[in-house]
Amino acid sequence: MVKVFQHHIPLSALAELLADGIFCFLAVLLAAQGLSDLSFDFFSLGALPAQLLLHAAAFALLMSLLYSVFGIYRSSAVSVSMAALLSRAFLAVMVGAGIAYAAISAGGLTGRARELLFPVVVYMLLGLVLVRIVFHVVRRSVVGSPRVLIVGTGKEAMSIAADLRSPGRAHRAVVGFYPAGGEGELTSGEKIFSRDVSVSSIVKRMQVDEVIVAVREQRGGGVPMDQLLECRLQGTPVLDLAGFYERAKGQVPTESLKASWLVYGHGFVQGAVRTAVKRTFDVVCSALLLALASPVMLVTAVLIRLDSPGSVIYRQERVGLGGRRFMCLKFRSMRNDAEGDGVARWASKNDARVTRVGAFIRKCRIDELPQLISVLKGEMSLVGPRPERPSFVEQLREQIPFYDIRHSVKPGVTGWAQVRYSYGASVEDARRKHEFDLYYVKNNSLFLDLLVLIETVSVVLFREGAQ
Repeated sequence: MVKVFQHHIPLSALAELLADGIFCFLAVLLAAQGLSDLSFDFFSLGALPAQLLLHAAAFALLMSLLYSVFGIYRSSAVSVSMAALLSRAFLAVMVGAGIAYAAISAGGLTGRARELLFPVVVYMLLGLVLVRIVFHVVRRSVVGSPRVLIVGTGKEAMSIAADLRSPGRAHRAVVGFYPAGGEGELTSGEKIFSRDVSVSSIVKRMQVDEVIVAVREQRGGGVPMDQLLECRLQGTPVLDLAGFYERAKGQVPTESLKASWLVYGHGFVQGAVRTAVKRTFDVVCSALLLALASPVMLVTAVLIRLDSPGSVIYRQERVGLGGRRFMCLKFRSMRNDAEGDGVARWASKNDARVTRVGAFIRKCRIDELPQLISVLKGEMSLVGPRPERPSFVEQLREQIPFYDIRHSVKPGVTGWAQVRYSYGASVEDARRKHEFDLYYVKNNSLFLDLLVLIETVSVVLFREGAQ
């Protein structure tokens, strides 16, 4: 993992991004070398035309951004089939080629664009396949998954083991469990080491890369702190549940979370500079998005009016910054009598109350576009925890620890929870989403906002399950 502005990014994702960028850069040079009027020594950097190098670098940056937007580097991309990954990459290449063609043609070089783009696309696709194959072989055969020893044998240990074994960039190989005092024993046939053997000796013998302490109550001598300290001094990372989930999964678990971890830990930066930067970013981007989306919003309004009776815009009271209430605006996607009895209900997947037009605009997130007006007014931000209804907030506040922390920042049109967790329609889903919201509040930055916006495009394009 590499830490960038408080956010942990998998090293493998950064390596793939760099490798793809290099291949895109080389693709332009290789294609240009094939043109009859551009003769240069490909292996001599000083002989390359400066303008060509500049164009190649700009194209590589464009393609790196498009690959990111199309979800090539998302944590779920590791488990996506090669065919699905290539289809995403092909779409990104086509969009990038179109932008490059328009840029070159605007300079009066339409003929040159036609000569260059076909070989560039071929070289890029070959490079992308080669990078994926090389990284797959390295990940499986050479490097392998990091080996983890879990301290604990309770339900927290079982839960984290299941998460570690799931596909994705956070995948780990669990070598076994080291029992802590006062916990029940695992009954699923897992490897449990004897407490007669020290943790440090197990780490050496089993070539453990990380030790994760999955014990809710660490006082009372159950956790061998002296042995864990020895592991740290020998260079093996030792993480508690909150630290591991924050680093590897981008979430903060609430079940074992203590107020002291939130008080003394890093993050939760809400200074004047961060506030000013975020507000400037929100105003500029929301104004630009409103201008670009205005034709779509106009067509949507007409279709909603034709599809079912009722108002086009749906106004609903939500809880925002500091617990203050505001009216959240959305394009109406449900029947006008969806809550005719006045009782608030969770929206569910395939909800029968959703209209035909509503089903489409919810999938594409078009129904959220009017909230850009709330962003301009300062009631919302582009990125932040999704605002909830007051009745739900009262319910969730009683059932989810530290729920009010999400109200320390402005609610967002999209958020870290929306791009990391599937559609939520229950208290348990709200709890899981809150764990991602806690991560965002703790580690919020302009970089993380940009990352969320990029991943939002991928979620919308490929229906990756976010609400």
